Amino acid sequence: MDTKQTDTQKEAAERFQNIVSHAKEYGFVFQSSEIYDGLQAVYDYGQNGAALQNKLQQAWWLAMTRMHENIVGIDSAIFMHPKVWEASGHVEGFNDPMIDNKDSQKRYRADMLLEERAAHYEAQGESEKAKALLEKMHELLKAEDLEAVRNLIIEENIICPLSKTANWTDVRQFNLMFSTQIGSVADASDKIYLRPETAQGIFVNYLNVQKTGRMKIPFGIAQVGKAFRNEVVARQFIVRMREFTQMEMQFFIKPGTQTEWFAYWKEQRLNWHKAIGNDTDNLRFHVHEKLAHYADAAEDIEFHYPIGWKELEGIHSRTDFDLGRHEEFSKKKIRYHDPQAKENFIPYVIETSIGLDRLFLAVLSQAYREEETQDDKGKVQKRTYLALHPALAPTQVAIFPLVKKEPLVEKAKEICDLLKYDLDIFYEESASIGKRYARQDVLGTPFCITVDFDGLDDNTVTLRHRDSTEQERVPIAELKSKLIAACAMENILRKL
Repeated sequence: MDTKQTDTQKEAAERFQNIVSHAKEYGFVFQSSEIYDGLQAVYDYGQNGAALQNKLQQAWWLAMTRMHENIVGIDSAIFMHPKVWEASGHVEGFNDPMIDNKDSQKRYRADMLLEERAAHYEAQGESEKAKALLEKMHELLKAEDLEAVRNLIIEENIICPLSKTANWTDVRQFNLMFSTQIGSVADASDKIYLRPETAQGIFVNYLNVQKTGRMKIPFGIAQVGKAFRNEVVARQFIVRMREFTQMEMQFFIKPGTQTEWFAYWKEQRLNWHKAIGNDTDNLRFHVHEKLAHYADAAEDIEFHYPIGWKELEGIHSRTDFDLGRHEEFSKKKIRYHDPQAKENFIPYVIETSIGLDRLFLAVLSQAYREEETQDDKGKVQKRTYLALHPALAPTQVAIFPLVKKEPLVEKAKEICDLLKYDLDIFYEESASIGKRYARQDVLGTPFCITVDFDGLDDNTVTLRHRDSTEQERVPIAELKSKLIAACAMENILRKL
C-alpha cells in the first residue's frame, strides 16, 4: 500500500473519530449507561441528537405517506406471537457465523474477517482477488460448510488484531434474536422474541389495513419502530447496534409487476437521500449478487462514510414469500381480490428499509465541516460547523441581544415569542457575539439573529447565515415569513 493511500486512510479514520467526539461533546449521541462504564453497542440520543433524529424521521414519514396517496402508516407492537418468527424464518435461520480467538478470547464474525481481507485487497488494487475471495465465502456460507470457512480464514493468514495469532476455534452459527418470557411464570411455552425487524408487523397487519382502509393494489404500508439484534460483534459507533430504529415501507403489488416497481422505488429513494442534503458522490447502488431465499432482486443504497462504503438503505423485491408463509402458518387466507380481473392472489412486495441510526450518522458525516480561516491580522483560526439542511437542524434560529442590557433583551425576547410557534429557537445572552455564533455553528443552527441598538430605531435585526457567515439587515416585520420559508420541510418534499 503506497504512502498516499495510507495517509488518506489515516485522515478518514481521524475524521470519523472527530465526528464521534463531536456527537458526544455537543449533545447528539451518548454511550448508554455511561456512568456505569457503558453498555457496548447501545447508545442514547442527547437533546440535539433526538431533535435531529425526529426531523429525519418526519422527513421520511412525510415523503412516504403525504407524498404518496396510496401509502399509509401503522405502528405495530414490538412483542409478537412466536409463530410470526417461525413463519418468517428467523427462528431457524437468523444467524451469523461466529469464530473465537483462543488466545485473546475475542469473538469475531467470520464473514466480516473475510470481508475485511477482501477490502484490503481492493484497497491495494487487487479487485479480482477480492471478488474471488467474497465469492468463495458466499459459496461456503450458502452450503453451510463452516469448517471450510474456518480453513479459508487460516489460508488467508488472518490473525486476531489483539493476540496477533491465528489460533481460531471452529465457526458456529449464532442466532441474533433476543428472547424473553411473557407472563408470570417463565417456561419454554412462554418464550417470545424482541422483533429483529419491523417488516413482519406490517405483513401480519396486511389484511387489517387493506380492508379497513379499502386499499387497492398497488398500495404501501409504512412504519417506524425499534428493532433488536443480539450482535456479538458490534462496533463502528452507531453503524451496528443491538437496539436500533428502522423506517420501512412494504409496497404490495400484483405479481409480474415487480420489475417496474423495483426500478421506481430505487429512483424514489435515491432522490430522497439527495433531497435531505447528501451528495451524489457519497451515494451509490450495490447489487446483491447472492439473493436471500425470499427475494428475486435486491440492491442497497450505500453511503461513503469516513470509514468506507456501508449499507444505508435496502430495496428488496420480496416476492410473495412473507404473506405466503403467514398464510401457511396461520391457516388463514391472506389474499387480494381484484374485482376487475376477477381473481384472487397473494400480493408481491417491494420493500424499502432504512436504519434511522445509520441515516443519522450519514447526515452528520455529510454535514461535519472543519475549515481554517485567517483573521485581519493573518492569524489562522479553525472553524467547525455542521452544514445541516435548515429543515433538519435541531435549532433553526438562535436569538441574541448584542449585550445583556435593556431594551435589547426585551426586544430579543419579543422576537422569541414571535418565532417559537413555527420554528425551533434558542435564546442566549452570555459571552461575546463571536462565541455565541461559534456555539451555534457546532450544533448546525442555520440562522442567528442579533438585536442591536441600531435596530431599535429602524426595527431591523442582523441575520447571520451559518455556512457563508454572511450577515444582512432584515426588517423584523419580514423575519418570520423569511425564516419559515427557509426552514420548511416543504423544501425537501418539493424535490421529490
